[in-house]
Amino acid sequence: MTSTVHSVEAGGTAVADWITLDDLDRDPFPIYARLRRESPVAFVPVAGRYFVTRYDDVHTVDHDPDTFTANEAGSLMKRSMGHSMLRKDDPEHAVQRASYGGVLKPKAIKQLWNQRFEENFERFFAEFVARGPGACLVRDFAAPYAAENLRVVMGFDNATHEDMLRWSQTLINGTGNYADDPSVWALAETSYSEVNDALDEMITRFRREPDGSLISHIVNSGAPEVTLEDTRANLKMSIGGGINEPRDALTTTVWALLERPEQLAAVREQGRWKDAFEESVRWVAPIGMYPRQTTREVELGGITLPAGAKLGVVALSANRDETVFENPDEFDVFRPKKPHLGFGGGAHFCAGAWVARAQVADIALPRLFERLPDLRLDPQQPPEIGGWVFRGMTSLPVHW
Repeated sequence: MTSTVHSVEAGGTAVADWITLDDLDRDPFPIYARLRRESPVAFVPVAGRYFVTRYDDVHTVDHDPDTFTANEAGSLMKRSMGHSMLRKDDPEHAVQRASYGGVLKPKAIKQLWNQRFEENFERFFAEFVARGPGACLVRDFAAPYAAENLRVVMGFDNATHEDMLRWSQTLINGTGNYADDPSVWALAETSYSEVNDALDEMITRFRREPDGSLISHIVNSGAPEVTLEDTRANLKMSIGGGINEPRDALTTTVWALLERPEQLAAVREQGRWKDAFEESVRWVAPIGMYPRQTTREVELGGITLPAGAKLGVVALSANRDETVFENPDEFDVFRPKKPHLGFGGGAHFCAGAWVARAQVADIALPRLFERLPDLRLDPQQPPEIGGWVFRGMTSLPVHW
């Protein structure tokens, strides 16, 4: 990466043609730091969009949907998952989101889901421990735990947590398929059809026998504005984020604490698991980038964007903006509380944030460290992390 960010005379647009997809996947943070310094809004040819990297500019985009629409033309998410509420603006977005009711909110979590999360913790923790030291916390615990929690909340009684994991990963891979890999699209299309078939079966059942699950609530809410195609797309979107966010937040937090024994000791002593969770989501935002598109010519980050410009709103970068967070590249549970953008912002703030906090900060984190007081990293197998559209641990072998 020796080239410089240079300006094109037409419009003075900064073009970051030195960025590669491989560099972004491996470690995007040096790239984003450079963009924040030199060109906070720059066109990145390899992604086909302008990256918005500073906190204040991301905040501006999040809170001005009239100028920066979520309904992007040619959206990879639309192709992979259908036209979900995440790619719509209010008032249409608000109608779609209202169809979820209170199923993902604190009252329902307390009354319905925490007990199921606790049961799932016991099940998958026992399977994890049975594998013995050297087991991977991502593959052998966090992924199946998050997937089963989501399966229960959504009401996919006709699927397994393995189905949920496969659907989530292949649909997410489609959403981030900037390389336009045909094999990625093929797997996403298979999952697309499988989710539709499973959902149609559950809709028929829940119309006869409703319960507290998300599918049941949507199909029995009596909202004619929300069509079957809307529901299919919205639930595919939830399958994606509903697994990767808690899985990645959990494993990134464990990794960060194991690397910092003094902070881990303080978190244990003071019960600061929620602080550790929030700092982890700031430090490595599980949803690293999301798209927007300009509806008119507008100035942002010192450049003029034309109408129809495609943006990559980079939460991974905004959460490490030096003008907002002191020593932003450091994981620090004692950091003064400031709003982070790890769950997005504005009308599209993540609907599953409370569910993620409950299953990770309230249940999994404290119980993991209580049950395994000498939990530590595997000295022979280093952890691995990757991604930029979605970023998280890909491998976390541990001993105890």
